[in-house]
Amino acid sequence: MKILLIRVSSLGDVLHNMPIVDDLLRHFPDAQIDWVVEEAYVHLVKLNPGVRQIFAFALRRWRKSLFTSQTRQEIKHFFTQLREQEYDLVLDTQGLLKTGIIMGMARITSTGKKIGLANGTEGSGYEGISRIFHTDSVAVDRRTHAVLRGRLVAAYAGGYTVDTPACFGLNKLYTESQPRPAWMPSKPYAVFFHGTAGASKKWPQDHWVQLATKLQSSDMLILLPWGSAAEKAEAEQMASRIPDAITLPKLSMQDAIILAQAARIAIGVDTGLTHIAAAYETPTIEIYCDSPRWKTEGNWSDKIINLGDQGAPASVIEVQEAIQKLLAPVITD
Repeated sequence: MKILLIRVSSLGDVLHNMPIVDDLLRHFPDAQIDWVVEEAYVHLVKLNPGVRQIFAFALRRWRKSLFTSQTRQEIKHFFTQLREQEYDLVLDTQGLLKTGIIMGMARITSTGKKIGLANGTEGSGYEGISRIFHTDSVAVDRRTHAVLRGRLVAAYAGGYTVDTPACFGLNKLYTESQPRPAWMPSKPYAVFFHGTAGASKKWPQDHWVQLATKLQSSDMLILLPWGSAAEKAEAEQMASRIPDAITLPKLSMQDAIILAQAARIAIGVDTGLTHIAAAYETPTIEIYCDSPRWKTEGNWSDKIINLGDQGAPASVIEVQEAIQKLLAPVITD
């Protein structure tokens, strides 16, 4: 069986599509699974050994030079590659016009099907016009978790039931037998994923500083990553208030994934790298401040604790108690 997955963006959403691969391969062990994804996230999809071929979709870059000959050639090459083979199943789990067009251009066998979402979930960017490219459309509850939504589309396509916890199947980028990256300390560390694009999704800096005291009592270093100039300034300000905290250099996507995977504990707001830590089942605390917890909370492992909710951020005490629960053998009062 040949299966094409279409989920092009964003970081967290691509990550939350990963359990579909494990589901499909458990039910169809010999399946060939390909994936269309934005070029920025190709490296993430490559971490899943169940994906055979990745088609890099570069719409974000193409838009900037749509009428140049180079861009037109790249677009032509993308669709030529996509149409080189026929698929038994084409699954669009994003439900946008752009992903629908990709689905429309993909070729299927005489008995093949193109299956997508019949509706969006609450707050999603669903575009109903995408249904015109479907042979079958799958309706989901308006409050379906981001991971489950895609799994339900695949389950409908494959004729099975979703009855296991999500498994992301990501290869580890770092093990203790390998040389440490230059930025990685030799001591165990906690990482604070404090940065996010939306100011309302941030957790107060004073709260992070109070948490650091709790963690440093166990001789654990605090690492502060950043992804923009503004986040770097925030990290530096936070580090000035936390003794021995380390503001990291700018990390590549690969190093950022290693950072999440290898942490003793990851604590973060609702952002992609927090979800990557949870996907690796690193002990993770997800803090929700201004986004609905039901949508992306890590619910597949007891190593993940989700706190707060939209309009009701977690307190410092709640997070400290979660740290104690996850690291009970390490931290003492």
